[in-house]
Amino acid sequence: MLLYSAIGAVALALVHFFAYKLHFSSIPRSKWLSAAGGVSVSYVFIHLLPELSEFQEALEEKKDLIFDFLTHHVYLIALLSLSLFYGLERTAKLSHESKRGAPAGMEKEESNTSVFWIHVSSFTIYNALIGYLLVHREEEKSWSLLLFVIAMAFHFVVNDYGLVDHYRKEYIKKGRWIITAAILGGWGIGVLTTISETLLSLLFAFVGGGIILNVLKEELPEERKSNFWAFLTGVVLYTTLLMVA
Repeated sequence: MLLYSAIGAVALALVHFFAYKLHFSSIPRSKWLSAAGGVSVSYVFIHLLPELSEFQEALEEKKDLIFDFLTHHVYLIALLSLSLFYGLERTAKLSHESKRGAPAGMEKEESNTSVFWIHVSSFTIYNALIGYLLVHREEEKSWSLLLFVIAMAFHFVVNDYGLVDHYRKEYIKKGRWIITAAILGGWGIGVLTTISETLLSLLFAFVGGGIILNVLKEELPEERKSNFWAFLTGVVLYTTLLMVA
């Protein structure tokens, strides 16, 4: 299983590293991006949320003074994750609009650079968690691992599109190297360490909240002119795959 997780980590790293070369249309939104978003969302609702529910039930039977509050509120972590990424997205969008609407200046450039590094840092942690979860998952089966890798690959394509849209030059030159390495680094940490079921549930919850926000922020804005049928196709096809697995 360790070999399979290593292959999965390398595959996801390659997807993240080269995804920017896929020239998808912005407006109207590419059908492929909408379909990729559908796959990611279906993974969360059909596979991840039921798994979190199982974690919730198991953790409620345990007594852990440190995590007593959080173990009874697994979904709170997903909400915090969603809120965090929403805040980062709003900050990046406002910075991007400010950069386009005003003359360039040193103070403005420093502000935009700061937002870029904050955004990249958050995705570095996020990707490291995903790399870690390649090793530590509730279902240690090759088929379950494959489904996780497929969902995350599509998810990374969506994430890359958003980051390139905000910081094209900076992201291609610096950002993609860092967040790609984070996947492999997270996998390496996963190989060397083992965590409790409590922490594992919190990590899954954090990733789940991030997936929901990072997909829907790309699909829902009206100006995107997203393709509903492509999104629905991604949802139906991947949901069918999960149901028959």
